[in-house]
Amino acid sequence: MIRSRRDLAAIALLVPVVAAVLLFALPLLGLLLRAPWSDFVPTLLSTPVLDALRLSLTCSFSAAACSFALGLPVAVWLAQGSSWQRNAVRVLVTLPMVLPPIVGGVALLLAYGRNGITGLSLPFTTTAVVVAETYVAMPFFVLTVEAGLRAFDRRYAAAAATLGSGPWRTFWTVTLPMIAPSVSAGLVVAWARALGEFGATITFAGNLKGSTRTMPLAIYVAFETHPDAAIVLSLVLVLIAAVLLFLLRDRWSPVR
Repeated sequence: MIRSRRDLAAIALLVPVVAAVLLFALPLLGLLLRAPWSDFVPTLLSTPVLDALRLSLTCSFSAAACSFALGLPVAVWLAQGSSWQRNAVRVLVTLPMVLPPIVGGVALLLAYGRNGITGLSLPFTTTAVVVAETYVAMPFFVLTVEAGLRAFDRRYAAAAATLGSGPWRTFWTVTLPMIAPSVSAGLVVAWARALGEFGATITFAGNLKGSTRTMPLAIYVAFETHPDAAIVLSLVLVLIAAVLLFLLRDRWSPVR
C-alpha cells in the first residue's frame, strides 16, 4: 500500500512536470522545425540582419557598461545598511523589472523627449536605444551585486583597514575582487536583458532601420514581411540565451 501511494504521488508529480516541459519545449521545437536551414547562413549574412545584429551588440554592450558605471555605486550604497531612504531607492531602481516595458518607454519619452520635463531630444536616436536598454537592464545588475555584497564577509575588509588600507583601496583591492562572480553574473544578465529589450525601445527610440532597429524589433518587422529572417534572428537570440544560462549555471543552479 505504501509503495502504491508513493507511485501515485510520483505520477501526480510527473504530470505537471511533463506539462511544464512541453510548455517550454514545444515553442523551441517549432522554431527548429520551421527554421530555413538551407538558407540559414545567407539569411544571417543579409544586410538587414547584420545591421540589426551590429546595432544590438553595440547598444547592449553600451547598456551593460552604463549599468556597471551607474549600478555599482548604487548597489554598494544599498548594501551598506537598511533605512527608508535605501528602501525607497531600491523600489525606484527595481521598478522597471515589474513595469510593462511599453510603460517604461512612455515614461522615458515624457522625461527625455523634446516636450518632456528635461527638454532633451533623445527619442528616435541610437542613444535612446542605449538609454532604454539601460533603464530595463540595470535593475538586474544592481540586485545581483547587492546580493553579493550582503553575502560578503566584511572581516576581510576590516582586516585590510587595520593594515592601513583606506576605504577606496579596500574596496578595489579586497571587496570587488571577492564579489567578482556576482559582478560578472550581474553584467551578463544585464547585457542579455538589454539585448532582448523590445517594448521600451520601440516606444522611446522608434523602429528606424540602421539607427534604432535592434534584433527584437527586426524580428517584429520581419515576421510580417520575411518570416524566414524572423526565425533566423529568433534562433540567434535563443542560442545566445542558452549559452548564457550554461555559463551562469553555477550562479543559479542548486546542483553542484
